[in-house]
Amino acid sequence: MSPDLVSFLQLTLNGLATGAIYALVALGLVITYKATEVLNFAHGDVLMASSFVGWGLIVGWGLPFWAAALTTVALAAALCWFLDARVMRVIVGQPQFAGVMLTIAIAFMLRGLVSMFFGPESRSYPTPWTGQSTHLGPVVVSDLSLVIIGMALLLTAGLFYFLRRTALGVSIQAASQNQLAAYLSGIRVKWVTSLVWAIAGAVSGICGLLLAPIALVDISLWIVVLKALAALVLGGFGSIPGAVVGGLLLGLIEQFAGVYLPDGFKDVMAYLVLIAMLVFWPRGLLGEAHGRRV
Repeated sequence: MSPDLVSFLQLTLNGLATGAIYALVALGLVITYKATEVLNFAHGDVLMASSFVGWGLIVGWGLPFWAAALTTVALAAALCWFLDARVMRVIVGQPQFAGVMLTIAIAFMLRGLVSMFFGPESRSYPTPWTGQSTHLGPVVVSDLSLVIIGMALLLTAGLFYFLRRTALGVSIQAASQNQLAAYLSGIRVKWVTSLVWAIAGAVSGICGLLLAPIALVDISLWIVVLKALAALVLGGFGSIPGAVVGGLLLGLIEQFAGVYLPDGFKDVMAYLVLIAMLVFWPRGLLGEAHGRRV
């Protein structure tokens, strides 16, 4: 196999691993948006806080990785349930802009609390896959990258089955389309909405645990939500399959841009893609066309 082909396959696998994280973060954003029509800008900060909690449980308390992971995911889900049930519900009926500003305020508050309790220093923690790699022919890929890709596929398939094939999932879809009609049909809309936030929180907790060993446990991890927004626009805002496709494509674009384009392009490719899609194809790859006659 030629060196160029090996390099191409290596970049592809690395890009899919990075894109899988973007896809999972975008997935959490889109299910919250579809249920409440609020874009949760605190989603990335829940991810960041989860990585610090995971570090504290593994390194500080000495818990086994799996016990710490389950505890972290449960705490992230509980936090997001609380945010919807006790904070976001206060502004029900207000313009969408109020919800956006409130989630931004929550994001800054979480950032400050994490910095106050854990400090601003970067850190890391061991995982069962740290330092391990797998040879796929001539291509070497870290086991953590394979775990990230596998987890993204598993969560996406699980959420798709849950939303499409279970009674509770159908109730969530009904509440997201018309809350009043769902309420009149006997669906507990408030409880369902909080459940959606909790699911999104659990997904963000998983993302934080998977991303931290690669990018370190750091306050700046929240910025991944901006990459996820670019992935949402690329795949089609409001589309669950689009969130996954957009995240994977964005990861591939960043990887190849870092090798084949001049220095610095990798860091801004997500935003260049965002601007290009908004200008030339606002509906995204898998989004639905919406128009208004004026």
